Amino acid sequence: TRDDDGVIERVRGRVVTGGRVVVGEVVLDDGTVVEVRGLDEESLGPDADRWVVPAFVDVQINGSDGIDLATEPHRIAELAALLPAEGTGAFLPTVVTGPAAVREAAIAAVGAVDIGPGAAVPLGLHLEGPLLSFDRRGAHRVEHLQLPVTCDTSGWTRANGVAMVTLAPELPGALDVVRLLVADGVVVSIGHTDATAEQVVEAVDAGASAVTHLFNAMRPFGHRDPGPIGVALTDDRLTVGLICDGVHVDPRAVALVWRAVGPERLQLVTDAVAARGIVDAPDGVRLADGTLAGSTIALDRALANLVDWTGASVPEAVRTVTSTPARLLGRSDVGVIEPGSRAGVVVLDGAGRRSPTR
Repeated sequence: TRDDDGVIERVRGRVVTGGRVVVGEVVLDDGTVVEVRGLDEESLGPDADRWVVPAFVDVQINGSDGIDLATEPHRIAELAALLPAEGTGAFLPTVVTGPAAVREAAIAAVGAVDIGPGAAVPLGLHLEGPLLSFDRRGAHRVEHLQLPVTCDTSGWTRANGVAMVTLAPELPGALDVVRLLVADGVVVSIGHTDATAEQVVEAVDAGASAVTHLFNAMRPFGHRDPGPIGVALTDDRLTVGLICDGVHVDPRAVALVWRAVGPERLQLVTDAVAARGIVDAPDGVRLADGTLAGSTIALDRALANLVDWTGASVPEAVRTVTSTPARLLGRSDVGVIEPGSRAGVVVLDGAGRRSPTR
């Protein structure tokens, strides 16, 4: 319901926040949570069959609906306006490997972005590259890849608007860059990598705390050579990103990851690209040679897939798109429903679905 002044909202249901469930009502003022009130379940009526959860947090999204942040970083506000339609209230605009001028433009754009009412909140940039493995570059253009030992990363700080950097830790100078980035408040994620397990552990010891789209664009798992996947599934210091679309990762592999890491360490991402919302691509967006180049899934659909493929409860699954990514980023104002949290709420049915979905 909405009051006559158009500001105060009251949303009732089973309220999920931080792994706990409160039967009650969330009071919001222009998207910011004012209060969570406990209520008698009988007083909810039909609202007792629905879940009220924090708006989602997507730490890896490259674009959507014709918006490509790799070439048009100035369109962050346009992307922010689209994301609430899939339940996303906060995100990291993600810029893949490209010329240095594009990264500089993206840093300037995220610092100056002016989002409209009701739009998702940009939490800083995710630079996915250029410090990536040549052999595991995926769709990243080889001519723009760089080595950490020669790349100027001096402006990649949280203060400048860079929240996350994906890199390959086996590259020359990578561990020094990890330490510098972490000291400047940036989350370092391991991805597009041919690193051995030992090299990944060295990066984690240096401060890396996440893995980018597990299984994709990385050294495969072997029982004598577990690589990044083996470390991701067994090292409690790592938060594991996963594209839960059934294309990038088979549903059985999703179930395996869920059993290994659970809601505390799993975060779902879309890795969505500009083609989403425009192109029907059930097998994923691909280059001419068949290389996967991003997804067209939305975060609400990824969440529903996780519930279907793993048997996870809705409160557990919701953590993978709310409190877990928020904690990785060190944010207490998104991914939860507590007084002061500012990204809004999402209403799901009893099975964890919302409408519309993509």
